Amino acid sequence: MNPDALRTVPWTYPEVGGTRTVLPGGYHHVHESAVIGVGPEDFERAKRVLLHWDMHRRAGLRVRSTDDEATPGAVVILRLGPGPLAVTAPCRVVYRIDEPRRSGFAYGTLPGHPERGEERFAIELGEDGRVRVVIDAFSTGGGALTRLFGPANRVVQRLITRRYLDAFTRAPLARRPS
Repeated sequence: MNPDALRTVPWTYPEVGGTRTVLPGGYHHVHESAVIGVGPEDFERAKRVLLHWDMHRRAGLRVRSTDDEATPGAVVILRLGPGPLAVTAPCRVVYRIDEPRRSGFAYGTLPGHPERGEERFAIELGEDGRVRVVIDAFSTGGGALTRLFGPANRVVQRLITRRYLDAFTRAPLARRPS
């Protein structure tokens, strides 16, 4: 699957941008977060890990993207699993967050993804100096088979979300030499 060929295909869900505010009803919702560091330097390092697809790689996914960085319109094809048994999940970045104390992006599902919905990833620097990764998502099965296996899909989603959070704590944020 060529990511460039998916730049203009329609989204698989109508609520594009729905992670900006209250998540839309009728979907399974995810809201998870973890403290991953302290201070502005950790905030900057975590932003780089997130925005350059390294969180996904650290979580064990294979990443092919039209862009080295998550920017609006960038297409990413994520693959999990071995060879022909791998699950393929094409997504396109809906929007990016670039604020002084918050950075991240949201992507939405494209045809070929087993789910329909949107996921937002953010790195936040709190007033207390703690750096958090925050994940919010809404999704439902993308086809008859995934809807049939709904409970199993939720288990897989929880596993991947946990791997995303662990991607920041399991592998330390790369520190610059002093």
